[in-house]
Order: sequence, then structure tokens, then C-alpha cells
Amino acid sequence: MTTKIRQQNGITILEPNGKLIGPSVSALRAALSPELEISDSPRILINFKNVNKIDSEGLGALMGVRAVTARKKGRIGVVNVGKQIKNLIVLSRLVRVFEHYDSEDAAVSALSV
Repeated sequence: MTTKIRQQNGITILEPNGKLIGPSVSALRAALSPELEISDSPRILINFKNVNKIDSEGLGALMGVRAVTARKKGRIGVVNVGKQIKNLIVLSRLVRVFEHYDSEDAAVSALSV
């Protein structure tokens, strides 16, 4: 799995590609850690367009990112969440933890405020 990280209007946008399971979860954490450390109030958008599978370790990593973001009074949103991932998030009762958006443009606009 690879993860692109880019900035737009002060929002850190993550674009993981592949399966968010096992060793790829550690790679995601390593890629995102510097972004979380340098920001006083992180605003993060995770675009799941190219993610086709996530496991409990992947969900745990997302919850870790969410915890750091909340502690720093930041915000985290998700976009393009596929059916399999959405079902897992709903089943694990994490659906209300993340801000959900219909498009990347809408998310960037909302998170920029």
C-alpha cells in the first residue's frame, strides 16, 4: 500500500491506495505522524477512493489519528468510503466519529472553516 499526502487550503489530504491491513497500517502511521506533530489544530481528510479493504488494525490506526486530532482541537473527515469499509465502520459503531463528505471539494471547503 502507498499513501499520497498533500496539502490543500491548510487541509492535510491522505490518499491511501490498496489494502489498509497489517504492515501497511504502520506505513500509514509513519507517513501521518509528522503531519500531526507539527500542527496545533490538525485538519485531516482521508480519501478512501483507492482503498478496497481495511481490518481492525487499520480501524485502530484511524482511531489513533482521530484521538490525536481531537486532543489538539482539530477535525478529521472522510470521503469516498466504499460499501465494505462503511459497513465495518457502522458495525464497529465508529460512524459518528468521522465527518463524512460527498466530495473532496465539499470536505476541503467545510474543514477549512
